[in-house]
Amino acid sequence: MIDFGVIGTSTISHNFAAHAHASGQWNLQAVYSRSKATAQSFASKHGQGQSPKIYTTVEDLARDESIQAVYIASPNSLHYSHARTCLEGGKHVILEKPSTSTSAEFATLFDTAHSHGVLLFEANRHLQECNFKALRAALPLVGAIYGASLTYASYSSRYSAVLAGEAPNIFSLEFSGGALVDIGVYGVSAAIALFGPPRSASYDPVIVATGADGGGPVVLRYEGFAVTVLQSKCYSSAAPSEVYGEKGTLRVNAVTDIASVEFIDAKTKAVTKLGGEKCKYNLMEECVEFARIINSRDHEEAAKLETLSKEVLKITEKLRKDNGIIFAVER
Repeated sequence: MIDFGVIGTSTISHNFAAHAHASGQWNLQAVYSRSKATAQSFASKHGQGQSPKIYTTVEDLARDESIQAVYIASPNSLHYSHARTCLEGGKHVILEKPSTSTSAEFATLFDTAHSHGVLLFEANRHLQECNFKALRAALPLVGAIYGASLTYASYSSRYSAVLAGEAPNIFSLEFSGGALVDIGVYGVSAAIALFGPPRSASYDPVIVATGADGGGPVVLRYEGFAVTVLQSKCYSSAAPSEVYGEKGTLRVNAVTDIASVEFIDAKTKAVTKLGGEKCKYNLMEECVEFARIINSRDHEEAAKLETLSKEVLKITEKLRKDNGIIFAVER
């Protein structure tokens, strides 16, 4: 059992705490929030038998020797400072995507983790899903790959706030926000997990009133084929995601929370169902895998995840800058 703390008390943190407990591998022992009342409310909901400790400074949480790991889901722009403090305190860190504002920050965090003998993970939960792994294992079925389309577009209530003249964190350059780093990373990271780093990449974003991007197509170019990532927080799409090949097409209902994996034979049009039942708790599979890596000290797998996360950030950082989308931390 890994005793862990949580930084940030948003919906994703509530889900992580609940799903980590459901995995049987984690035990919540500490909660940080700037508001003591907010932290106490979170702790009372997720405490197991005893109430988790409450912290209103990250430094105090990082000094708690009873805590082995920290899950961080604070605003994007705070990820770097919060993660570095915890790593320097000797804690393993699970950093909610997007990892950090810049590649330089991310590299520093991994250097810090290595020097303190702890592990750093980016929480790309969809890559740990059983049906994403089934999709990846099925790639040989299509033969030579001709292309792929990966779609994740979901209208955000925060975009309604933008239309009303507000600047919520997720659409604020001050807080390192925008659709690409919030929702586009699902498709970009999926593409890299499936096909490796692309040879080149381009982005055609819709820029919203805050100056951040609201979404748009990303094209990742490989040797002999391209992957189109359709992503947005300004509209919703129910389109499936597909990988096209000489022998057929692999189709999943979504990039994340994959409920079905199918192979469609190019000649016969026959549909073969692959994969398994979607996990009831959409963060539990990553909780199980991260616990396994920590407990077994599987540095080989940790290094693979580090490389993938660095490649994703390198691409999204380039795509932003190509389109003049500059975070406050970069100015």
